[in-house]
Amino acid sequence: MNDTAATLPPLPCYLNGEFTTLREARVSVMDRGFIFGDGIYEVVPVYAGRPFRFEHHFARLDRSLAELRMENPLTLAQWRELVDQLVQAYARHVAQPAAETNQLVYIQITRGVAMRDHVMQFGIPPTVFAMANRMALYTPEQRAAGFTCITADDFRWKKAHIKSTSLAGAVLSRQMSADVGAIETIMFRDGMLSEASSSNVWVVKNGKVYGSPRDNLVLEGIRYGLIEQLCRDAGVPFELRRIPRDEVFQADELLLSSATKEVLPVTTLDGKSVGNGKPGPIYEKLYAGYQSAKRSS
Repeated sequence: MNDTAATLPPLPCYLNGEFTTLREARVSVMDRGFIFGDGIYEVVPVYAGRPFRFEHHFARLDRSLAELRMENPLTLAQWRELVDQLVQAYARHVAQPAAETNQLVYIQITRGVAMRDHVMQFGIPPTVFAMANRMALYTPEQRAAGFTCITADDFRWKKAHIKSTSLAGAVLSRQMSADVGAIETIMFRDGMLSEASSSNVWVVKNGKVYGSPRDNLVLEGIRYGLIEQLCRDAGVPFELRRIPRDEVFQADELLLSSATKEVLPVTTLDGKSVGNGKPGPIYEKLYAGYQSAKRSS
């Protein structure tokens, strides 16, 4: 074991049919995921030991694999069994009942190991990796204060709908906000809202929630369908359309959603207050609905 591996926590993980730990897991330097970022990933939130919106996550996994012309190496039932095993393994690792833990299960599939060639290699075994880790939730105090974001041009590729492991663009854009102590970078392409570096963005105006269309310029987060459902349940109008930059800055409320953020209120954007500078009533409704959805999953 090298020194770098020794610094990793001994968290449970799965790699190509075997359960091991992050310290022990090894992949080839010729894996196309390492050489090209030729793979996809999913992140499944787990509340009280139960995967949340599991079928939705793996429907998106199938879509991403199909876009990269890769076959799904496991069935839905096999994926569920693997996730459940990792959830239990993490619970044993932290010496807590699984039902008392909130976790994130990360899954990654790459095309596999082959000599370096830009042309896709077919018929080789894929590399399948998964790990479980703690999910840290934002505190009520943090939510009450709201969060700060900045903006940037969307300089990523035009296949953002694929949940690809090629994330250099997302890493660069997220670092821009980290450098100034902000939680996210909200991006615009040709003057229109796309999404944030690792979140979807929702604009609230006059009691209605607006989001970017489901297309190749946005990763359709699992929360896309959930936000629409929560709006419907709360009697809040919902619409997907192109949103100009000035509408974002004129929003009454601005929200982020992702597996790790759930729903978060943005109260400052590029140093300017969003709305009245406080989390608003639509956020409160959607966050309450989100918690109810978690309890009933």
